[in-house]
Amino acid sequence: MAEAHQAVAFQFTITPEGIDLQLSYQALNQIYLSGVRSWKKRVSRIRNRVIKGVYPASPSSWLFVVIAILATMYMRSDPSMGLIAKIHLFTDCYFKYLKHSLVFSTLLWFSLILALRFCLKLLLSYHQWIFEQHGRISNTTKVWTLLRLLSSRKPLLYSYQTSLPHLPVPAIKDTLSRYLESVRPLLTDPKFKRMTELANQFESNLGNRLQRYLKLKALWATNYVSDWWEEYIYLRSRSPIMVNSNYYGMDFLYVTPTPVQAARAGNTITALLLYRRKVNREELKPSRVPGTVIPLCAAQCERMFNTTRTPGTETDVLQHWQDSEFVAVYHKGRYFRLWVYRAGRLLSPREIEYQVQRILDDPSPPQPGEEKLGALTAGDRIPWSQMRKQYFSSGVNKRSLDAIERAAFFVTLDNEEQGMRGEDPAGNLDRYAKSLLHGKCYDRWFDKSFSIVIYKNGKSGLNAEHSWADAPTVAHLWEYTLATDAFQLGYTEDGHCKGEVDRSLPHPQRLLWDIPSEAQVHSSLAVAQALADDVDCHVFPFSEFGKGRIKKLRISPDAFIQIGLQLAYYRDRGGFCLTYEASMTRLFREGRTETVRSCSNESCAFVKALEGGEAEEQCRCLFKLASERHQNLYRMAMTGAGIDRHLFCLYVVSKYLGVESPFLKEVLSEPWRLSTSQTPVQQIELFDLKNHPDYISLGGGFGPVSNMYFPLAVIANIDGKNKLGSGFSTD
Repeated sequence: MAEAHQAVAFQFTITPEGIDLQLSYQALNQIYLSGVRSWKKRVSRIRNRVIKGVYPASPSSWLFVVIAILATMYMRSDPSMGLIAKIHLFTDCYFKYLKHSLVFSTLLWFSLILALRFCLKLLLSYHQWIFEQHGRISNTTKVWTLLRLLSSRKPLLYSYQTSLPHLPVPAIKDTLSRYLESVRPLLTDPKFKRMTELANQFESNLGNRLQRYLKLKALWATNYVSDWWEEYIYLRSRSPIMVNSNYYGMDFLYVTPTPVQAARAGNTITALLLYRRKVNREELKPSRVPGTVIPLCAAQCERMFNTTRTPGTETDVLQHWQDSEFVAVYHKGRYFRLWVYRAGRLLSPREIEYQVQRILDDPSPPQPGEEKLGALTAGDRIPWSQMRKQYFSSGVNKRSLDAIERAAFFVTLDNEEQGMRGEDPAGNLDRYAKSLLHGKCYDRWFDKSFSIVIYKNGKSGLNAEHSWADAPTVAHLWEYTLATDAFQLGYTEDGHCKGEVDRSLPHPQRLLWDIPSEAQVHSSLAVAQALADDVDCHVFPFSEFGKGRIKKLRISPDAFIQIGLQLAYYRDRGGFCLTYEASMTRLFREGRTETVRSCSNESCAFVKALEGGEAEEQCRCLFKLASERHQNLYRMAMTGAGIDRHLFCLYVVSKYLGVESPFLKEVLSEPWRLSTSQTPVQQIELFDLKNHPDYISLGGGFGPVSNMYFPLAVIANIDGKNKLGSGFSTD
């Protein structure tokens, strides 16, 4: 094989005349250039550590401090007030004062950096600004705007990480009070009275004991929630992650940049690798609260690429590798390793297209057991773990599995056509969503941090594993990919990628397998197929109005949608239910999500008034109150005053201590019958919607996790004026 031949750097044979040594200079040159790339990355990481370590100052500011100190000493003034003279170094007299001054300047510089970082952390810990109404800013918030001065320097992706505050542990009394208020409209008077008694008993007895342990963890850990949330909500789940956990992202709604499958793959893979380069070099701008300079935690970016969830008997493990120079590709039941770097150089989009086309043209059939092997990642976790230990711990299977798991990401070259097309665009959109959510249950590798799907007609999409990050992080990646693909890289007139091709590139490497038994593969596939068949998806574009018109009414677009969903559920079911809306807590270090309990007393009052035929003015007033209440709930969740993560952690502590709490047990067993999520476009500047209004993504969605669970993935892709795309996934 060509790739095997080029991998040999030297050969030698022993003859009667001695040892005959033959060197492959081409292979050695490849090794040298790859080593240079590796060392460049190491130097870049060291440089970034230095820049981050002194932020919000700069490394060059040290020279400024030194020159200032030396200048004042030259003018016969002692800025150290005698401290320089007290610094004793074993030096010659000629350089004594100069070296003493350098030591003092460096210590002063470090002190200034610590002071600036303390001020920055203090400013980032202030969250009252989020509760203030537009045009009514307090004096404290006006002083707080000094944060802009400390954020004036161009930060790296992780520059703010050490300055972000830690997530606070709410007072247990406040959490219980907010919990009881959230369930009041859902319970009858006797049930509410009983729940109130359970809450009071919990607070007076076990609650304070558990709270002390939680506060101790908060003092020690960076975030008192995130590690337990990742482990117990995601990694310890033994049920399939397909549908239950993984979610999907969709392509442009109305346009397909090229109908050539290999070309779309070439540009998409290139755009993703360019994004990875930005992440590795920390060249991405830190995400911020829209319209402000407030940074959001970027920790979730660290495991975006080269990451795989590996199965275990009791818990899964997230494995992350520092780098990977290839991607794993699936096509018609075969797995390939596609190298995307050569001699330390990223292949051009045209070269990647050329390599992908080689895979598409490869006529070889799947090996025994290979075609449906991916079903192992779609079924239950314990059988996959057992299968992995038995058949994938050594030999050819281990090498091939390593190639998939160590890949930058996974690519499926799907032989179907998808998108809003043909005579049934609505039905095709539904099928498109289902395809991205679970595919054929064996043609995706659901364990990878994310998998890219390129369809036969050039349509694309994404399926992401949930444990390592939440949807906004993946949405940021996907927005960049779509925009770079369509507007930066582009295509030729005949739909191919731009650039030149080095036709001496080695062929993509076919992965080899030796699967002695396919019984478990078929068993996992049966479990996954039953789960996929039980899911109904409906996706539709809504263009009657968008957030622009909603804002003109001085209403929060999110509150508008959430109250609308409460009204829709009431009309469909004749009552209200516990409603889950995800809110981010990335104002805090390593923050992930918190629950906004969208079903409130105010929203229920509005719905009942509207359905009861109350006067229009009365309904308007109640709607305004419900909107304001929802905004306040969302803000409280964002600023660490939520309910559910605190109760979840108290429950985990109780399990560690081996004590039972009837209150916590009942709270955590309450079903979320309505789950909603929204991810607005974060990088609107990447899309020229004025000149290219059709280049808008439909967003994405997720699946139900129980028979009585109705997830509504409302993906607000809005041009700011009149368009809103909504995706719904319902069971």
